[in-house]
Amino acid sequence: MTVEWILTPERLSGAMALVASYACLCWSIAVKVRKQRKAEDAESSTSQGNAAAPAVLVVYGSQTGQAEALARATAQMLVDGGLQVRLLPVEKLTEDLLLQHAHSLWMLSTTGEGDAPDHALGFVQTLLSAHPQLPQHQALVLALGDREYQEFCAFGVEVHEWLQASGASSELICVDNMNAESLQTWQAQVGQIRQSLLGESAAQEPAPADWLQTPVSLPFVLSQRRLLNPGSQGGALYQLDWVPQAGELPLWESGDLVSLCVPADPERARDYSIASVMADGSLQLLVRQSMRADGSPGLASDWLCRSMAVGDALALTVRAHSGFRLGDNAERPLMLIGNGSGLAGLLSHIKARVEQGRSDQWLLFGERSPQHDALCAEQLAAWVQGGQLARLDQAWSRNGKDSRYVQDLLRSHAEEVRKWVEQGAAIYICGSLNGMGQGVHLTLQAILGEAKVDELLGSGRYRRDVY
Repeated sequence: MTVEWILTPERLSGAMALVASYACLCWSIAVKVRKQRKAEDAESSTSQGNAAAPAVLVVYGSQTGQAEALARATAQMLVDGGLQVRLLPVEKLTEDLLLQHAHSLWMLSTTGEGDAPDHALGFVQTLLSAHPQLPQHQALVLALGDREYQEFCAFGVEVHEWLQASGASSELICVDNMNAESLQTWQAQVGQIRQSLLGESAAQEPAPADWLQTPVSLPFVLSQRRLLNPGSQGGALYQLDWVPQAGELPLWESGDLVSLCVPADPERARDYSIASVMADGSLQLLVRQSMRADGSPGLASDWLCRSMAVGDALALTVRAHSGFRLGDNAERPLMLIGNGSGLAGLLSHIKARVEQGRSDQWLLFGERSPQHDALCAEQLAAWVQGGQLARLDQAWSRNGKDSRYVQDLLRSHAEEVRKWVEQGAAIYICGSLNGMGQGVHLTLQAILGEAKVDELLGSGRYRRDVY
């Protein structure tokens, strides 16, 4: 086989057509993303709806996008129902804005051990520590959480109590894992607020009974399941490739999530980071087969990793995860830090950056053993060799005398970490909260200082998807 035979005019033109098609796909996705970001920025700086109608402030604090989605649906119902609405993330709220509105609706998630979402840090440090006078203000707080955590709905409860201490009349609804009954209560109370503000005109055009529509789920077929860590002493970790049962892939960005329910537990949705970009042609997840404390397998992971057959279909919901998207960091150097199945969210960002022709990304990743847990080793090595990944540092926690964790990597490269941050780098963390997530956070505080870490969180240059 000669080079002249391979590079025939027909083959060359075909390759050029393929490259052009791929470039058009990337360009069209980028255009859609830019338009969406501009629309979101404009949205928070102005009111929507009938300017002559009573105004309602709709505020959200969202770690994984659920609270934001609920806030958008709530705002849309109120606008469609004839009211004036100001929708904004909690960090953009000011005391003046709060004083200008007699009514506010809050959708607030709790993350970690009772913490506010990362993007809410500025609100927590400034407005939440202030004492505005709100004697005529009426508020309704929807607090999202998970009863498996001790500090259930803690951030929403804290804001509710702060509103009451400021003199406002505030009601609180706590929601466990998007419980349908609690969300119906929320819908009913928001509907009552709309009716009280519009009076007789609300009776003429009543709000739909179930306006809080859930995100659209689509049937996907499991096209491939591949074990990534054969022989590992830890739980088996699989790459699952999904394709739509019909039609095209839905639009997503790197950092977004998939929600799904398995037959063994149809009432509780699980979220998984998407490991692929649209140009891969499939939606890819990394799922570890988990075990409970009593030794029984996890319901969702056992179904996905063992029981479900390749070729079977399952409803998947692609969810925007604005708190972990690239956003304004798309033009910055990236430090990507994670462990285990958290590699999924980091892979999607690397792939998106490779598409953009960027190479200024540094991956620091931890797993158990280099012999059995070198996840996606060939792909990572190819990116390093091709200059598309500036640095790759890996920590192995079960490697004899060389055992160490991701936070140990950071400490050993502290000077480089400081340089990258000084040069404008953004930091993304994906993986387990206990151990890795907490350890990395404390190590970054030790290297950069608590004030600098808080600044990075507040500006969106430090983003976490930990669980």
